[in-house]
Formats: sequence, structure tokens, C-alpha cells
Amino acid sequence: MDAIVKNFPLPGDLSERPTQQEAEEAVRVLLRWAGEDPSREGLTDTPSRVVKSYKELFSGYDQVAEDVLGRTFEEVAGYDDMVVVKDIPFFSHCEHHMVPIIGKAHVAYLPDGRVLGLSKIARVVDIYGRRLQTQESMTAQIAKAIDDTLRPRGVAVMIEAEHMCMSMRGVQKQGSTTLTTTFTGAFKIDAAEQARFMTMVRSR
Repeated sequence: MDAIVKNFPLPGDLSERPTQQEAEEAVRVLLRWAGEDPSREGLTDTPSRVVKSYKELFSGYDQVAEDVLGRTFEEVAGYDDMVVVKDIPFFSHCEHHMVPIIGKAHVAYLPDGRVLGLSKIARVVDIYGRRLQTQESMTAQIAKAIDDTLRPRGVAVMIEAEHMCMSMRGVQKQGSTTLTTTFTGAFKIDAAEQARFMTMVRSR
């Protein structure tokens, strides 16, 4: 499906962010709300651990995909066929419930004289994954970042993921998987290219 790309806030004035102390106090409030005693031995260091883990889990807000994708290579010996990086694992968090989304991304593009380092594609998946997300937005954001920076003949992105907001709460349907796709350029207008991408993703 094609998704609307949200404009996520990029890093700005870090002084606008709450302090570490304020963030830790917020965790203590949540612990009390859940019925716990933040002062008991097992929880005394939990607020600082949670804040530290959040800094890692949401590190995507401090990174810009265009910076990661900025370096490209033109010495490709005339190669102009599809480049596919599949089964890229990622962990994200649902923006509605702040619980994990666990999945893998498959990304392809058709070069137009330039190619990306393969690790850059995986890093872009991580950048958007390490933000509060919907799967639809994340799929479109990855495609748009590659499309805008590399200007290839087309980009294809597929994400398969399990949402803990469906598995752990609500309908509690463990093992259900959500699949989203975004296509640009030749992938969008040529059904044969879409089919070729899907076949390459599904091949083992």
C-alpha cells in the first residue's frame, strides 16, 4: 500500500527536552501508577535504566537518513539492474501504545548511475525503526529517503512485522503479521518489476 509520510520532528534545540532527572521521575510516576513502590530494592535503579534504554531505543530521532545516504558510488561497471537487501531485522515501537513492533524489512532499488553502500540501507531501516512509528509510515519513510537522496529509477520497500499491541493486549492474537509495501518510479508503474521484487524477496 502507499502510505502518507509524516513529518517527524528532527533533532532541534536539545535544551527543549526534559532533563534526565525529569525523565527518571516520570518513570517513578508510572511505577507508582502501576501499583509498584519505586523505592523497593529491585526498582531503585529502574528509572535510570529505563531512561538509558529509551535513549538507545529511540535514537532514530537524533539521526538524519539523508546524512547516512549521502555517500554514493558511481563506479558500478555499468550495472543497472535491481539491488535488493532483504531480511533486515528491526525493532520499533508503536506510536499508539509504545509497545514493540518486531519485524524485517526488504528494500530494493533500480540504480540510475549510482549505488549505495549496502550497510546504508540497513542503517536507514534502523533510523526510522528507532522512533515511535506506525508500520505504514515507516515503510513510506524508508522509500522516500532513498528515492530523494539516490534518485534511482525506482524504490521498493516491504515490511513484515508483528505488533505487540495486538499480541500482548487488545485482541491478543499472537503470531499475526502485518505486511506493508511502498513502490516508487518504475516499481510503481511496472507490475512486472513489482512481481520480480516480490519473487526475489520470497526466494530462499
